Amino acid sequence: MSTEADARFWNRSSRKYAMGKIADRAGYERTLERTRALLRSSDRALELGCGTGTTALRLASHAHSYLATDISTGMIAVAEEKRAADPIPELTFRVATAEALTPEETQFDVIMGFNYLHLVRDLAGTLGHIHALLVPQGLFISKTPCVGDMNPLIRLALLPAMRALRMAPYAGIFRAADLGRIIHTADFDVLATENHATKGNDHRPYIVARKR
Repeated sequence: MSTEADARFWNRSSRKYAMGKIADRAGYERTLERTRALLRSSDRALELGCGTGTTALRLASHAHSYLATDISTGMIAVAEEKRAADPIPELTFRVATAEALTPEETQFDVIMGFNYLHLVRDLAGTLGHIHALLVPQGLFISKTPCVGDMNPLIRLALLPAMRALRMAPYAGIFRAADLGRIIHTADFDVLATENHATKGNDHRPYIVARKR
């Protein structure tokens, strides 16, 4: 599958995705609380892979401006419907990837990617783009499923089978320790690595990194 195929998958899934429930609500709220504490009212914030906008709608009012992007037109359409019902002046939704944005257009004080990094096809390249889009000393905040730390049946059998049947998009397989090293190699200092799960360890480390 290509990036275009991934976008088509999320377009098909957008309405069903919007109806899904958050499995660990308390863990999600912990992530929101931690992120709010890092955002400043003067910040220009970017969220990559925003999906249907649930997180953006909860965080946008804590920044000066908040651009939320996703590869999927279907996801952004749902997000716009939510924003219309609950307008937030600071928030803008856009169909875009990190690679489609340029430092010449704007730079950001904070960039976020929740359930995002495992879905990009060139992790090192995407982190390079994120680095370029940040102001000096800017923050990159992520919370990423690390499939390499999960049950081997998921990465060796279930995930490949679902992808072969076009029931799942591309998903990178790496461990949390590997992800921390990759972020560091991309010229970031990792300031914190946290587990926000309240139902055991769901292998989705919350990482706060600063651009060097």
